[in-house]
Amino acid sequence: HEDYLQNSLGELIDLYGPFDKINIEIFNDLQHTITGWPGGKPNNNETTRPVASEPFPKTVLVFSPHPDDDVISMGGTLIRLVHQGHNVHVAYQTSGDLAVHDDVVLQHIDAAAELGYGDNFTEIKHLIENKVPGEPEPAKLLELKAAIRRSEAKAAVRSFGLNAKKYTHFLNLPFYESGGVAKFPRTQKDVDIIKELMKEIKPDQIYMAGDLADPHGTHRVCTEAALEAIDQLREEGEKWLDSCNVWLYRGAWMEWELGRVDMAVPLSPGEVVEKRHAIYRHLSQKDIVPFPGDDPREFWMRAEERNANTAKQYDALGMAEYQAMEVFLKLY
Repeated sequence: HEDYLQNSLGELIDLYGPFDKINIEIFNDLQHTITGWPGGKPNNNETTRPVASEPFPKTVLVFSPHPDDDVISMGGTLIRLVHQGHNVHVAYQTSGDLAVHDDVVLQHIDAAAELGYGDNFTEIKHLIENKVPGEPEPAKLLELKAAIRRSEAKAAVRSFGLNAKKYTHFLNLPFYESGGVAKFPRTQKDVDIIKELMKEIKPDQIYMAGDLADPHGTHRVCTEAALEAIDQLREEGEKWLDSCNVWLYRGAWMEWELGRVDMAVPLSPGEVVEKRHAIYRHLSQKDIVPFPGDDPREFWMRAEERNANTAKQYDALGMAEYQAMEVFLKLY
């Protein structure tokens, strides 16, 4: 009782009754956010779980603003969804081509030359040598950079058993393709691309980025485009949306506050390593990232620290002790 009064929370006791009742309710609420079954546990009728058991398996659509946000922000959950037998699709919203250093391209060209394909890339070498700082990147160079990022994204999901050929979708949203840091404004074209994919897949679960603080605003534009697509599809009478849940992840730049978390997925030590190895597949983003933001560490290090810190917070509040946790907010 004293703790509530000392922390100016006396009003809670007036509104909701004795402190021990409040403590138990909050403890139960928090405990019910934790699940090792992000797609729902089959043949389980518990109503307190964050995700219903039916239908099983679920069709899941994960939106990734850049080609590595899926594994950085929710790699452990993605691994669980795949291993637990759901039909998981990953849609990469932008090409991420600007975040590839010229040096990485030259490395790939050197390998191609060794194999006898060097002549195909003479022009690109020439473009790199004659680039003007501040000018938009040449289209042919961006094409190769985008191909590098696509190959990395496919390698990352392949590492935990997802069929990359069948279940990855590269949307190349037009707003991103300005060739420079300043992007084009979002248009209906961007929204239509997302709508087409959603209509084709008809997911039971959608995951999208909720960390809208990335340095260049790409996450915000991608999520706004996806939400606009959902709104338009609702108006057009797409019935599958009535039973579709939308989950927001963070984790690349910040994390959800515990009071806002609707689902927390614990990761075993093995899954933490599996997630790290998936992030490692994005070789062009290791060590020398063109746009690191304020945090100089590599993405896998940031992600692991955030996930471990979330688990520590749950532990401090009396929950079971886990190696790491990924957390999500349920939009609807």
